[in-house]
Parts: sequence; structure tokens; C-alpha cells
Amino acid sequence: YLPGGRAPRAGERFVSPDLARSLRAIAENGPEAFYKGSIAEAIVATSQKYGGLLTLQDLAEHSSTWVEPIYTDYRGYRVYECPPNGHGIAALIALNILSGYDLAALEFGSADDLHLKMEAIKLAMTDARRYVADPEMAYVPVQGLLSATYANERRALIRMEQAIAAPEAGLPPMGHDTVYLCTADAEGNAVSFINSLYMGFGSGIVAEGTGICLQNRGNLFSLDPTHPNCIAPRKRPYHTIIPCMVTKEGKLAICFGVMGGFMQPQGHVQVLSNIVDHGMNPQQALDAPRFYFQHGNEFLIEPFFPKGVYEILKSRGHALAFGEGVFGGGQVIMVHPESGALMAGSEPRNDGCAVAF
Repeated sequence: YLPGGRAPRAGERFVSPDLARSLRAIAENGPEAFYKGSIAEAIVATSQKYGGLLTLQDLAEHSSTWVEPIYTDYRGYRVYECPPNGHGIAALIALNILSGYDLAALEFGSADDLHLKMEAIKLAMTDARRYVADPEMAYVPVQGLLSATYANERRALIRMEQAIAAPEAGLPPMGHDTVYLCTADAEGNAVSFINSLYMGFGSGIVAEGTGICLQNRGNLFSLDPTHPNCIAPRKRPYHTIIPCMVTKEGKLAICFGVMGGFMQPQGHVQVLSNIVDHGMNPQQALDAPRFYFQHGNEFLIEPFFPKGVYEILKSRGHALAFGEGVFGGGQVIMVHPESGALMAGSEPRNDGCAVAF
């Protein structure tokens, strides 16, 4: 992907005969062409050449899983996310917390509006980083994390005059190279799709002779043996890519997603609140400025909120810094609540477009 040792320039033609042969083999022979045979052998050989532990048996034993989405209800809308090992649950936890506040009564981007969203997302991301793991290998208390009782407990930690300095994960009842697209048709069918190699071009290693770039999702495992996300054989790591779907009264309302690693659930909350609480259309919801929770009490924030808001938030204890390139990239399709017409918006921070035909 770096012909001549550099990235292709605008207007130059880039070709990958190796990748073309790999894609043709998969098209003609199905998944087995990737997980077994010459492509698998090339992937394993390249991995082991650079010290990796991948084996032919690992690839041959791979299986994809159909999962039931998890959901919560937010102001009359049912919001669906992928379950753990994905971190869509963080968006649902934050929405449950925010459901106890009348955000529609607050001006978008006001200090109180931002404070409540920051605190809810901070608590939700803290919980996700503590509990999200492969549910086939570790217990993930999904029902407890999404319960009204737990939302009430976490909400009770929020104070309007003071930010939570460094929250700990709660105790629920026990029992950047991403691509996103969404599409919908006149019959109410919709698809919310997202895919990623994780970091820039994944591992940055191409399996020799295949044109296939190897991902590096294993980076998101924990090395703490007491953590549910600790690395283990045949285990899936904490996963950041999460498509979203929203229904109202059983019918499609919003199909959307936000690219951007740990920004994804945070972006889901902010974009959805823009639409549901602040009455924005899809493009307005994507154009609006955002913030990004890092860790502890530290946030990156865009410099486009109303003047004076930043100093108020700092006075409440939020550690803020202006940033760029971390606020995600979204695409939204929304069903007009009255006419039923489809409306779409596309992220101004990234490449993308909304197309109707």
C-alpha cells in the first residue's frame, strides 16, 4: 500500500494484483478460500515471520456468530447496539443515565447540557472498560448494567456543580480506519454496517502474495489476569466497532453509526441526543460540535461550542483541552416522523456522502 515507499498521491493510479487474486478466490470459493488453503498459509507464514503466534488451526477453526442485539428505551425510542464483546453497551448505559434529565429544556451546547452528557459518558465508559469482554469466556453483567436500578445509582453520583474526578466502575446487579455505511429502502428494510482493522492499516503488515492487510484487534486485550478481558486462547478482545439501529413503536426510526474507536459509543450518545432531545435533523446532528472522554476526568473538546462554556466546565472540575481528529465520523439515515420520507446526513469531519435514488 506504499508503492515506491510512499503513499499514492491524489490522481495517481493504485493497483494491487495480489489483492485482486485473493478477492477473486474468495468470490469463487467462499470463506474457505480465506480460512483454509493458500491465503491462510500466507497469512500464517507472515504472522510467524514477525513473531506472531497465529496457526493454520486458528484460522480453520474460526466461526462468525449471529448475535441478538441489546437495547434500551430512550424517550420513546428503542436503541439497539451490538452486545459485548462490543462496547455498544456504553452508549446504552449513558442513555439510561441521561433519561433522568430533561435535556430538551437545556440549550444545546450549554454548560449544563455538556456537563450532564460528559458525566454520563464518563461513567459509562468507565463501566465498559471494566466489564466488557467475550461473554463466552467471561461473565459480563449485561442485564445489571442496563437495569433502571443501576442507572439510578450511577446518576446519583452526578453533581451539577462539580465533576466526578476519577470514577470507579460500579457494581451492577450480577445475574481510526473504520468504515461505516448505512442503507434503507422504501419498505422499511435497513442495514447498519461497520468494519475496521483497528489501528491505521491494522498491524501495517500485508500477508505476502495476498494483498491482505492483517488487523491488530488483539491490542485491546488486557494483560491483567484478574480482568475479564484478559488475553486467552480462542477469546475475542474488547471490540470498538458498533453499528446502531433505533426503532419507534416497532418501526425503523434511525439507522446510524459513528466511526472512531473509543469515540463510537460517545458519538452514538451525542448524535442521538442531538436528534431526540434537541430536534436536529441528521445533518445538523452530525455537524454539531462534540467532546471525547479520554480517562479520569480528561476530555478533548471541539472549539465550536458557545463562548464562556469552557470556563464554566473547567470551574466544575472538568479537565478540558482542544483537540482534532478524535471526534469520530458518522452517517445517519432517519425516517421523517410525519411523512415517512427518508432523510440522510453525512459526516463533515471525514470523507463520505449521503446518496438517494
